[in-house]
Amino acid sequence: MDYRTASPDRYKLLKAFALENRRHATQAEDFLWQNLRRNDFGVRFFRQHVIGDYIADFVSQHGGLVIEVDGGYHSEREQQEDDACRERDLENMGFHVMRFSNEEVLYDIDSVMSQIEGYFVD
Repeated sequence: MDYRTASPDRYKLLKAFALENRRHATQAEDFLWQNLRRNDFGVRFFRQHVIGDYIADFVSQHGGLVIEVDGGYHSEREQQEDDACRERDLENMGFHVMRFSNEEVLYDIDSVMSQIEGYFVD
């Protein structure tokens, strides 16, 4: 995994944004965070973590997994293109990206957690 962080001039800005994102997490992000923190598969996650020039919703550096929780605007064409570019960049750094909608997290958390656990078991 080719983990890297942003250049020093951008890192401070991204870190400030990440902190702000933690303070103002969506309901789905907060709910997933509570489940990831007490996961039974023994993997540590970080939330709102800077990787390159991106802020990932959740990251397990141990397994090279990035988890993104997507709100409704992710269905817009321009955002989908941005997401695809971001995903390619993260994959080129050696990360695997899993995406879940807010609704999946809020209404089917067991399935979401099972898919995440499956990544580490397989």
